[in-house]
Amino acid sequence: MNVLTELRRRFAGVLTRWVKDPRELAEMVRPSQDPRHGDYQANCAMPLGKIVGKPPREVAAEIVTALKLDDLCETPEVAGPGFINLRLKSEWLAAAASAALADPRLGMLATGSPGAPPRRTIVIDYSAPNVAKPMHVGHIRSTVIGDALARILRFAGHQVITDNHLGDWGTQFGMILYGYKHFRDEAAYQTNPVLELARLYKLVNQLVEYHEAERQVPQLEERIGKLQSQLSAAQSAPAGDKVEQKKAQQTAKRLEKQIAESQEELREKGAKLAAVDDDPQLAAALAAHPQIARDVLLETSKLHFGDAENLALWKEFLPPCLEDIARIYRRLGVSFDHTLGESFYHDRLPGVVEDLKQRGLARVSDGAVCVFLDGFDTPMIIQKQDGAYLYATTDLATIQYRETIWNPDAILYVVDHRQSLHFEQLFATTRLWGYRDVELAHIKFGTVLGEDGRPFKTRGGKTVSLDSLLDEGVRKAHEVISEKDDAKPGGAELSAEERERIAQVLGIAALKYADLSQNRESDYEFSYEKMLALQGNTATYMQYAYARVRSIFAKGGVGAGTPSDCAAPIQIVAPAERALVLELVRLSEAIGATIADYRPNQLTTYLFDLANRFSTFFDECPVLKAETPEMRGSRLALCDLTARTLKQGLELLGIDVVERM
Repeated sequence: MNVLTELRRRFAGVLTRWVKDPRELAEMVRPSQDPRHGDYQANCAMPLGKIVGKPPREVAAEIVTALKLDDLCETPEVAGPGFINLRLKSEWLAAAASAALADPRLGMLATGSPGAPPRRTIVIDYSAPNVAKPMHVGHIRSTVIGDALARILRFAGHQVITDNHLGDWGTQFGMILYGYKHFRDEAAYQTNPVLELARLYKLVNQLVEYHEAERQVPQLEERIGKLQSQLSAAQSAPAGDKVEQKKAQQTAKRLEKQIAESQEELREKGAKLAAVDDDPQLAAALAAHPQIARDVLLETSKLHFGDAENLALWKEFLPPCLEDIARIYRRLGVSFDHTLGESFYHDRLPGVVEDLKQRGLARVSDGAVCVFLDGFDTPMIIQKQDGAYLYATTDLATIQYRETIWNPDAILYVVDHRQSLHFEQLFATTRLWGYRDVELAHIKFGTVLGEDGRPFKTRGGKTVSLDSLLDEGVRKAHEVISEKDDAKPGGAELSAEERERIAQVLGIAALKYADLSQNRESDYEFSYEKMLALQGNTATYMQYAYARVRSIFAKGGVGAGTPSDCAAPIQIVAPAERALVLELVRLSEAIGATIADYRPNQLTTYLFDLANRFSTFFDECPVLKAETPEMRGSRLALCDLTARTLKQGLELLGIDVVERM
């Protein structure tokens, strides 16, 4: 049972006496921030008082009189200017926890059940790496956030369809094909085709970017000069009144930001030029292939139009590349229902463009086919002058396919925030196209940063591969486990094999949890030390709490979940017991809050709070040496329910537990 949802439902029923739509006011029932004010608090009397023209305390008293909460709460209390404080009955809490103990779903109602949300069909599009390029640190966020949302939504009872929209087509393969034909090391290709194809892509891309940077540097220099002139004019303008001064300051601040951004971009372009100019081999390759950018596009075009040689090479490249990606997913414990890459939709693209044109939604502008949208400065291009299609075209074809085959209620795109404009235009076009009943959501996320506040890279400035990231996480975890095990008073307890197995679980769990515990739209600083800390909101702390429960059962010679040992009625005697039980029955609330705006950090926060409540309970409430057999049984049951809830919560995040640490 979701207590918060039930309280809001009951408040809504009373609030209809004053307002037609009580939902907004009912949403003002929230968990209390201070336990001294009860378990939940309703702040709706203040705004309602303004609506009906009565003192808020008087309105609060009328609400309390009309509420029917006797089965659930102690008598509500009106406090301050009109707050309504609610405290759940301890006997209700004990009964709810006992019911959760006997329930495989821990008290969580499945969608479609009475009192639960309706069941929906939800497509989740996430991870989507480019084939023939090693997965890197930038893929970790989309992969683990998307996987966690899929697990959470499935547990809630929704029909979830996961689709990994691989980048297995397009310009990147034009670069790989060109590199294969002109720069291939045959021995390296035969030994490890994935690494060699990645090298070829990087080489060709570097040469193509050189020409692009060469073209852009003068433009950036000219832009910076103009911005600096505008800044000087703004700073030297005669002082006016306060309003004009404030506007001038805001203008100067905006210009300073634009100058800084342009200068940073200029430095990046300069670094790309220098990297080639200062390397004799790269410089020679550049000189030998002066039209490489154009030739790459020709190779791409040949592939797209079915050239026999390029198509055969593409089919040769795919299997080893796909297997390498699958290997990474196995390490992460991630799987997909479908892996329909860009190539799957290639034959559908002409029909998409033609349909949009016939409906009058797309037209030719400067040789390109564009969709012009209200509220956007630039159109969404769906076919270039040379006839090539774009990501937008493929995404439209993908939506058309998903709507036809799966008929979803929602499609979620777990993609970084830099693609926000693309998805805004994509969704607007989709609505115009006629798909108005499906929820389309961009589940955007921030960047993984290094200690310098810049995107996380190696000390040499290279992008960190996902493989090396996982390897280092496991190595660091092994160090922590070995240090803690060696320091135990009775000597080390874990074998070398156990240390290695636990390190594999903890190392990867730490990386996942560190990402999922962040507000997904925020950037976060990468730190192995923080991720693996035994204190704080980390996977290691959660796993330690679980292992602590298992150690209690091992010391007591009891088995978790067995009727004789852990199925005793739960009693609430001590404050720490009540606090733990209150947290345990809030699992449904945490999952509901996570689904409401697709933020896994809502669930990690809940698990952290639960682990903290258990830590206090463990310190203050003897379990195996409880005063009475009944109290011992109750506390064993609480330990079991805590362990199962932690394990279930971590599983929903794609994280395993260990029996001991």
